[in-house]
Amino acid sequence: MNASVERVRDALAELIKAALISDDATSLACREAGRTRLAALGADPPQAGSLRMDGAWTLAIQQAETPELAPGEGQVNLTLPRACPFGLDEILDPAFDVDRAVDRIRKSASIG
Repeated sequence: MNASVERVRDALAELIKAALISDDATSLACREAGRTRLAALGADPPQAGSLRMDGAWTLAIQQAETPELAPGEGQVNLTLPRACPFGLDEILDPAFDVDRAVDRIRKSASIG
């Protein structure tokens, strides 16, 4: 896996964890971690041709849905969409709203 995919995967995984976890403090910590990772991506953006967002999304889901986190996951069912709900340009935008993104993940997961 290339470094660009790993960096995007890690940022998306934090957003997914924030959407899945019921505990407000833990969800907030994941949102902050996501903001930090997204800021790092914005400061050193990957080349669009170096990754596929759907692939990074799939890897992020696998990273976020770990057995250790399962007891705290109660916001949505674990049926997350297969396609990434965000484009690379969208997550690199300085105006990207992490809270809205988490809500979008919750809504897309809750409807399958």
